[in-house]
Amino acid sequence: MSTNPEIESEQRYIDAAYERLEHSRSVARALADQRVIGPGGTFQARYESDVIVEQAAQRLAALELGDQSLCFGRIDFEEDDERFYIGRIAVSSETSDVLVVDWRAPIAEPFYRATGREPMGLRRRRHFASQGPTLRGIDDELFGDAAAGLEHGTVQGQGALIAALEEARSGKLGDIVATIQSEQDEIIRAPLQGVLIVQGGPGTGKTVVALHRAAYLLYTHRFPLEGQGVLVIGPNRLFLSYIEQVLPSLGEAGVEISVLADLVPNIRATDVDAPAVATLKGDLRMCKLLARAVKDRQRRLPATATIPWGVQVIRVTVEESEQIIHSARRRSRAHNAGRRIVEQELFQLLGSKFTEPTEADVARDRLRSLPEVREILERMWPVLTPAQLLNDLMGSMALLRSAGSRWCSSEELRLLHRTRAENPAKTIWSSNDVPLLDEALELLGPRPGHAKDDSIRTYGHIVVDEAQDLSAMELRVIDRRSLSGSMTIVGDIAQATAAGGHSTWEEILAHLPDKREPRRAELLVGYRVPAPSMRLAARVLSLAAPGLAPPRSIREAGAEPILERTSPQEFNADLARAVRRELDEVGSGSLAIICASSWIDRVEQSLAANGLDFGQAHRGRFDHQLTVAPVRLVKGLELDSCIVLDPETILEEEYRGAQSLYVALTRATKRLSILHHRELPEVLRSEVSSSISQNSS
Repeated sequence: MSTNPEIESEQRYIDAAYERLEHSRSVARALADQRVIGPGGTFQARYESDVIVEQAAQRLAALELGDQSLCFGRIDFEEDDERFYIGRIAVSSETSDVLVVDWRAPIAEPFYRATGREPMGLRRRRHFASQGPTLRGIDDELFGDAAAGLEHGTVQGQGALIAALEEARSGKLGDIVATIQSEQDEIIRAPLQGVLIVQGGPGTGKTVVALHRAAYLLYTHRFPLEGQGVLVIGPNRLFLSYIEQVLPSLGEAGVEISVLADLVPNIRATDVDAPAVATLKGDLRMCKLLARAVKDRQRRLPATATIPWGVQVIRVTVEESEQIIHSARRRSRAHNAGRRIVEQELFQLLGSKFTEPTEADVARDRLRSLPEVREILERMWPVLTPAQLLNDLMGSMALLRSAGSRWCSSEELRLLHRTRAENPAKTIWSSNDVPLLDEALELLGPRPGHAKDDSIRTYGHIVVDEAQDLSAMELRVIDRRSLSGSMTIVGDIAQATAAGGHSTWEEILAHLPDKREPRRAELLVGYRVPAPSMRLAARVLSLAAPGLAPPRSIREAGAEPILERTSPQEFNADLARAVRRELDEVGSGSLAIICASSWIDRVEQSLAANGLDFGQAHRGRFDHQLTVAPVRLVKGLELDSCIVLDPETILEEEYRGAQSLYVALTRATKRLSILHHRELPEVLRSEVSSSISQNSS
């Protein structure tokens, strides 16, 4: 037990807060577990009971901290000697006095924003170093006259910050709520309205800042955002798995996290297209092609259709079908909604061919069931799902030429062609097909009777990470789901590796809501990548984005990157030796082997032959201490140590090689190694021997 009286006093306070938290949990648990009123109760009573149980369950989820500490700091004000304890969620005493203030509350802002020059009324800021409910240490910062001259523009709470940065990575992203810095907090608490663009280099914390902003906005603007929804969009499912615990740890379970494919109902999208195909599918010309493809499915009859009716034959001429099509196009905005109009006009036309009105009324019901009538309707105006439309379109060069010859070359149309699936509902699409399917959903509209399943949901605020990689068509998907134009768009132009990616924020803004003037923020301080590794990566940045400066790393100390030469014959032994060395160095920390996609099988076989256990990032797994990861999947991740294999291969094989290599070199928080058997790229060779350890096999 500690003998420090300050720590003992703070521990007693924290213990009291935990007791009240447990009391709140018990109350919520009892409400969540109560039985719903049986069938004998009134509808109103059953409804109210359901609401109470649901709200209690939500409250219980919000009170769950897991292994995280409840309270991480304290602020003392000059005036009235007031003090507030800052934590993940608010906790009150039995008499409703505040024991712990939610980190998102306005009163907590000085904990993150106060500096020596602008103390915001503080005389002390105290950081707690805790393990669960146990307080291990305290770190004080003083303000006012006694602390004059101590602030020189460095980050605040540096002791607590560095301790957090030095913690071993577990394969899951953690929150930074205890160590948010002033420039980060300013972005987190920025106004809700309009589009906020956040540019941030590797290690600047842009992803966690975006997630904290989602939690802050939902807390501050509970009404209307709780009803409208807050959506966070990530680049892939591995990334979603990586960030999944951040928002719950912040006391917020009401944010939806997804990839773009999750936004389009009833599809599966896991395949990856070649760069040329991906670039084409991301082009806005696809809007015109798809609009024409829908119009091509609204067709007049090729010849007069006949419907047997007893000894008679009812005829529908080509001209009559053309008039019906024209009327439906004029009266309906979406294709599927027009089907009802076509049916109404067709049956009205058929009824007009009977001499007696009563005979027409009786015949109309019988006509609906005739296969000839159904065939006419399907020919003229079929009800379609997005999958059916794209499956038919891409499975036929004739349909592709009809829809796209005005906007695409013959070679481009051949890139879109694929074998038509027998069952479009079971088709596995590529990620680049998602915006096309969504565009089709907008053009087609809900099927009759399927409005709930086929509707496009909108959100009150949308957070987008790695936005620089989204094509123009993908940005349309996001724009379509914005209820009021409120968005937080986060990324790094230097890390634009996708085929449809962008090289400036102006290009991205052109496809986003413009109801308000967009705001911009930039994160300039690198918290994750040690300065030695960042200096090496900065050399590649000169190729990836010549106009951008690298983040300024606050961690000047750190291991120098290790560059090792190997050969095809010695690769297996050298890789195993490098892996074992890094595992020894990082202890319980995480290690990733990052390589071009073409190296994945070779690396996995090598590790297996050497008896090394590993996870496979390309299979959505990040649950091992050692993980093999293609460079296309590591963006946004952070590991204690990384071994980057053969940079020259990454430069040559990846679609945007320089950007991909820059991403690979900036994932490690502690140690970076490069293992290569080809010559190093010139940008890494020059002057490298003077500052980086070179080993030769």
